[in-house]
Amino acid sequence: MARRPWAVLVLASLLACGPPIAVKRLGLDSVHKELTGNVLTTGRPSTHSWIELQKRGLAERWEHDPAGTLADVHGELAAGPPNRALGFAATELSFAHAMRGGGRAYYLASVLYAWDFLFGAGPVVELDALDPRPRLAADIYNVALARAFESDEKKARVVLEAGPRVLPFGTLEVAFDPETARWGRRRLVDFRAASELGVRGLRNRYRTWGIGAPLNAATRPIGVGEDGQGFVYPKIRVPVTLLLRPDPTLQPAAPGVLHARLELLSDQQTVDIAGRVVPLEYEPTSALAQALAEGDPWRLELPGFLGGNLIEQQKVTRLGGLEPYKPGKIPVVLVHGTASSAARWAEMLNDLSNDDAVRLSYQFWLFSYDTGNPILYSALQLRRALTQAVERFDPQGTNACLRQMVLVGHSQGGLLAKLMVVESGDRFWRNVSDEPFDEVPMAPEARALLQEGMFVSPLPFVREVIFIATPHGGSYQAGGLVRRVLQRLVNFPTDLARLSTDIVTDSEAGMIARQFRRLPTSVDNMAPGSPFVRALGSLPVVPGVGTHSIIPVLGDGPLAQGRDGVVAYRSAHIEPVDSELVVRPSGHSTQGNPRTIEEVRRILLEHAARVYDGDHRRAAGLDAP
Repeated sequence: MARRPWAVLVLASLLACGPPIAVKRLGLDSVHKELTGNVLTTGRPSTHSWIELQKRGLAERWEHDPAGTLADVHGELAAGPPNRALGFAATELSFAHAMRGGGRAYYLASVLYAWDFLFGAGPVVELDALDPRPRLAADIYNVALARAFESDEKKARVVLEAGPRVLPFGTLEVAFDPETARWGRRRLVDFRAASELGVRGLRNRYRTWGIGAPLNAATRPIGVGEDGQGFVYPKIRVPVTLLLRPDPTLQPAAPGVLHARLELLSDQQTVDIAGRVVPLEYEPTSALAQALAEGDPWRLELPGFLGGNLIEQQKVTRLGGLEPYKPGKIPVVLVHGTASSAARWAEMLNDLSNDDAVRLSYQFWLFSYDTGNPILYSALQLRRALTQAVERFDPQGTNACLRQMVLVGHSQGGLLAKLMVVESGDRFWRNVSDEPFDEVPMAPEARALLQEGMFVSPLPFVREVIFIATPHGGSYQAGGLVRRVLQRLVNFPTDLARLSTDIVTDSEAGMIARQFRRLPTSVDNMAPGSPFVRALGSLPVVPGVGTHSIIPVLGDGPLAQGRDGVVAYRSAHIEPVDSELVVRPSGHSTQGNPRTIEEVRRILLEHAARVYDGDHRRAAGLDAP
């Protein structure tokens, strides 16, 4: 009896450790991770799947025998009745086992379970819009589908082939028509899983959320057709969506044999599944980033400035689109600046092409040129390219959208754009001679080139021009030593280099020939006070063309003394314009500045609202409801 107090004390000390169930305040991040963590974010199944395992006493077995556990789960699902909670668990657990080395058969099983959970037959069960499981099931479906068809050689490369595929519980007969792997008049090849690709260098990563594995694909020409396939940049990559559609559910058509069809979808935003309109998942940003990385347009920037004819030598697409020409959309032509390339529009393209209203109304074209050449010569090439595109795509002149073109020019590109919307008369020729052009003796080829380059008229199909950091009054960086050094380094195309010899060298013509022997570079043209800058500055934009200026300025000092590092505010500011936006603080390369992009978007949407009818405006969100 004497020992009982000690026993009571021992028991009391044990009970003092606390009750077996308790709560404790934790950080929000810890609790949120516990409640929302899943196989895609933590590598471990979510609480939803653990609950289903715990209900059946399978949690412990799962840790050492996942394949056997999944076999039991599949047996229960196959025996029925439909159990969507267990179906979701099968989706996530199959994916988890595949990640841990179970093999692609389990990725494929995860795809089928996810489809059955989301769209399967049986009693219609409306899934709560706030339930996280449908979105997670779609995410697992998308990732698992790409992994189920990955090649063994290279990760993230997806191979689309028909034929039998092994499942943990039988065989899946996959049907696929390779003729569906087309984009306009081009064949889609080299598919990459966007979910496995990181993106560096672009500020925003856009993805349309839905069903289907987002891929990006390279293209190969099938043959030149009327849809403008030859107009598309050859190294473009196309965002597409891969769908595996079981036929019709998990019920086998023969013992152990299921059937499904692979579908490759592009240029559509939704798909019909069991009478439901379901959004598709796309990944356009990774496609754009990979196209730029593979095409490497930056390699042409300095050589293109110095080379004079590098664009032709390298067979670079001078004027090209990011997609086949579409008659119902207005072209927006982006013209880059000096020692630059079309790649410098990447941020703007990424943002604007992923804006629903902009995408519905516009198609983007890019113009590339050798930026050291005389500006009038580069403008001649732009004028030719635009005119040829219009004649090619609308020879009958019936496409109104094509004749509402918008030009966006950065720096020197803005000067090229202005030369598309002015009437010069003989203003540029007077910088060379007071003699009438027709009276100066020269070879026919030289006369034709000078006539085309120096006597410009507005293009009737250009309706809006946006100047970005454009040196209308010249660039203060284009003077002195910089000019003298570049004059020695820049080469010219053959047709320009022989101008001085094609003009008869006697009397007044001899003086003119000597002037053409010293051709100005684009930097000479952009020197403050140069004859070219004065001449172009004296020419107004023709009536009926909208004009807009976006002017970057560094610092917060007086605007009149503002500069962007290359161009002064006083040089970029012109009157009259329909709008002017000063972006500060911003340097000269302001194409990727969010405020610059938003201003371009505003201008484009206002232009589209004037062009399109009411139905199109409502579809694009241009009209208030």
